[in-house]
Amino acid sequence: MYLIIRNLLTVLILVISTPVVAEPLSVYVTILPQKFFVQRLGGEHVQVSVMVGPGQSPETFEPLPRQMAVLSRAALFYRIGVPFEDAWMDTVQSANPRIALLDARQGLTLREMEPAGGHHHDYDHRHADERGDPHIWLDPANVRIMIGHLRDQLIALDPAHASAYRENHARFQQELVELEQEIRTLLNPLKGRRFMVFHPSWGYFADAFGLHQLPIESEGKEPGARTLKRLIEQARAERVRVIFVQRQFSQDQASALADAMGARLVSLDPLAESYLENMRQVARAISEAYQ
Repeated sequence: MYLIIRNLLTVLILVISTPVVAEPLSVYVTILPQKFFVQRLGGEHVQVSVMVGPGQSPETFEPLPRQMAVLSRAALFYRIGVPFEDAWMDTVQSANPRIALLDARQGLTLREMEPAGGHHHDYDHRHADERGDPHIWLDPANVRIMIGHLRDQLIALDPAHASAYRENHARFQQELVELEQEIRTLLNPLKGRRFMVFHPSWGYFADAFGLHQLPIESEGKEPGARTLKRLIEQARAERVRVIFVQRQFSQDQASALADAMGARLVSLDPLAESYLENMRQVARAISEAYQ
């Protein structure tokens, strides 16, 4: 009997003295770059799920039932400002009334989306003006603002790890400052130049580094014959030899335009998860296009 009681006491002491390991904070994000940001700040204290996977487009994405099921159990939904988020917000909050919502656009000034060919009168641009360009993460200065709000939200949800969130935030801030300086040095000789893209994803990037994007299509609308003619003439006048495309969109029209211009297609991915390295690759690709 004594041995039984002693063993029970030993087990009880072990149970009491064993620290309870808190579950990581469940965070749901819309796109892969946001996953990178959350993981940089949260580290082992967060578990991140992503709506829009590799190769998918946020503009045409529809959440799957299993994704909505995971989202219904998340502590935080970190949204970016794409249309499907608005359509699903009521459903998310009904399924998970306690979920915290953080809008990555908080504190940012949104720019307009350029229309095809860069001319606003070619089609009705009112919808784009009202929504604003959602590609906010493609300017490192925007990301520095975004992660400040993200840090504060993580601390509010998980104050026990506040010091880790603050330290990770400070480290990531410095990396972003260094990234910005590196890209600026590389692209300064190209200030004022235009680069041609299929989809107008790179407006914030262009604004940040003194460039101008010239999109072939916008808001899912392909350009008409008049716009295509103007694009070809403009590209030839400015000696554009590269059209930047992304894999989330069909490249047929960009390919036809490249043939007419004597240009080549180069793939850039605004939705790549490895944010810092991807931004460096983008800057190098644009720089090399003019060499």
